[in-house]
Amino acid sequence: MSDLMIIDIGKRALLLLLYMGGPMLITALVLGLLVSLFQAATQLNEMTMTFIPKIIGVGIVLLFMMPTMGQMFKDFFVSIMSLVPEINP
Repeated sequence: MSDLMIIDIGKRALLLLLYMGGPMLITALVLGLLVSLFQAATQLNEMTMTFIPKIIGVGIVLLFMMPTMGQMFKDFFVSIMSLVPEINP
């Protein structure tokens, strides 16, 4: 296995991480921004008010994205396992 193959695997792993975690992180960011704007407009400074919408939003996104994320992970795992015979001790 050459150095370029290792770098390529690392790059694909990081991209997979972004593709799988990105939608949930963006959802949490947007919902946090919306809740903070609502709190600033109404002057409600309740600390727990930010957690519930984020948890629900991320849970919904995770529910809808799970089949796609599972398929992406499976494809990555199969491609990594197909490289095992090329490893030279």
